[in-house]
Amino acid sequence: MKRILFVCLGNICRSSAAEGVMLHLLKEKGLEKEFEIDSAGILSYHEGELPDSRMRAHAARRGYRLEHRSRPVRTDDFEHFDLIIGMDDRNIDDLQEKAPSLEACTKIHRMTEYCTRTIADHVPDPYYGGGEGFEYVLDILEDACAGLLTSLTQDS
Repeated sequence: MKRILFVCLGNICRSSAAEGVMLHLLKEKGLEKEFEIDSAGILSYHEGELPDSRMRAHAARRGYRLEHRSRPVRTDDFEHFDLIIGMDDRNIDDLQEKAPSLEACTKIHRMTEYCTRTIADHVPDPYYGGGEGFEYVLDILEDACAGLLTSLTQDS
């Protein structure tokens, strides 16, 4: 089983959407039993909350159900997960600071590393913007999650 943790700042927009998109892709391909997918935030101020209502609405229009409850990144995540994927430079830096070892740092990757069609160096935080920001984030995540899944299954 491959274990993937998606991480953003508060775990109510980008990482929860990445989790939902990836779960949807896995279900479409009949691979849900081969993966464990979760998401978390650098900060805990939204702990226990559902994803942002705007992100849930935009995701629902594309057929994604976002039901994850926000939680902060924990030290044991670095042992449990095979890949820990941050959405932007700040997330990557914070994850590297939280990592309990150099070996744990090797699990940290940037979401946009897996894009195959979209040119982006990070997944922007749509929280303070309008609807177009949520749509753009979903565009990036759909591309990156598909690329990630291909990279993880091409050797199988």
